[in-house]
Amino acid sequence: METRCKFWLPKKKRFCANIPLNESLFCGNHTPRSDSQWIPCPIDPSHSVLKENLEGHVRRCPLLKQVQSLTLQPFYQKGINAGKEEDREELETFRPEGADDLESSNDPASGSLDNILSEMKRNAVYSMTVLDFYKLIEKIEHVHESICKEIQDSYKVPEACGIWIKREVDRKLPFQEKHVMQQVSILGNLEGLGVLKSSLGKERADYDDGTGIPAVVEFGAGRGYLTQMLADCYGIKKVFLVERKSYKLKADRSLRQKESLILQRLRIDIEDLNLNAVESLREDPYLAIGKHLCGPATDLTLRCCLGEQRNQSNAELQSVNPNLRGLAIATCCHHLCQWKHYINKKYLLELGISKEEFHAITWFTSWAVDADHGADLPDVTDCKLHLESIEKKQCGEDYGVDDIVRNMKAVERAVLGFMCKKIIDMGRLMWMKEHGLDAQFVKYVPSSVSPENHLLIGRCPNLL
Repeated sequence: METRCKFWLPKKKRFCANIPLNESLFCGNHTPRSDSQWIPCPIDPSHSVLKENLEGHVRRCPLLKQVQSLTLQPFYQKGINAGKEEDREELETFRPEGADDLESSNDPASGSLDNILSEMKRNAVYSMTVLDFYKLIEKIEHVHESICKEIQDSYKVPEACGIWIKREVDRKLPFQEKHVMQQVSILGNLEGLGVLKSSLGKERADYDDGTGIPAVVEFGAGRGYLTQMLADCYGIKKVFLVERKSYKLKADRSLRQKESLILQRLRIDIEDLNLNAVESLREDPYLAIGKHLCGPATDLTLRCCLGEQRNQSNAELQSVNPNLRGLAIATCCHHLCQWKHYINKKYLLELGISKEEFHAITWFTSWAVDADHGADLPDVTDCKLHLESIEKKQCGEDYGVDDIVRNMKAVERAVLGFMCKKIIDMGRLMWMKEHGLDAQFVKYVPSSVSPENHLLIGRCPNLL
């Protein structure tokens, strides 16, 4: 015991078994250090390194070769789908109250940040006056009431997915009912929209008639089991899995065992993916899908598939891939959304929602999923009834926004959070329609299955 690190591991109920450093009671992993000594790795900010070791670490970082290899790929283009912090033309056209302050706060000299953290959003909300907080809630209620009227329940269970529902697939594949229900309904909604067609009774669907979808691109693919179900139930020729992280227990092994199926995993951030430059995707019609694309990943995906992209080498605008046939994205984690990445700033500015109010709205969205979802929440059509109570409180001189938030009931917070989520997603829906898609925004599974249960689906006009 004297030769072991003295750091106590509560879960294992023992001391660390590593050898301590010289003249220290702890090993290298557990030696206390000031946080200021650690800085994010410039190659991969997901891990940190001691400042004095930075120069040596950069030369031997395990991810260095991966990053170098990625930058040589023709489909890698740094920040191609990121969007812009400000669109000057939109700001000149739509100038809500306080826009002058908004512009000054985004001056490069002011040190503005592209990535606004949740803590920063919360502090901004708490620094508001009570009157401004109430006005913002009233604006959210009004906007929600005016635009969020046609969100339909669309729980679909297509016959083609019967082998998964009946668990007639490979038993080695992971099966969790809540995930299977979501995947089934996503594919069912695509079939209902005419994007997918069942291959029941056939080896696979007939793609030669021009109506089939031989390829699928799954964004934020993770382990890839949404595509696994699509391949099992509908038959596809090509699979592209876009994911920036590395996962174990992926569906790749099972997918590679399928005859005549070509699989390519693109380990890249969606922000940097030029889909037009993926050589093997240029000739085939394809379907873009994503299950629980967190925060700005939804905006990055829409821009990747539908938005104009600027080529860095010649500064010319490139058109979107004309072979896109349809799109389905289950959104989530709206509290991570960023003004720079959001796909439809024009829509928000038309509604009188400023950049700062957008940050507040995204912070409110976290309230939608922090309550106990074991009990059914009231329908958001009754939201005004619940929020009136917080608007009528008597406030003393020392009564601030943080006190109001602290005294709100869980159901009030959840209702407000769901309203904000829908406002953000309705902007995305309108953007999809402006870009020519026959698009819908639906509730695709009950909230008892997942509180993140809304789906953006679209059918391209070039699909006969």
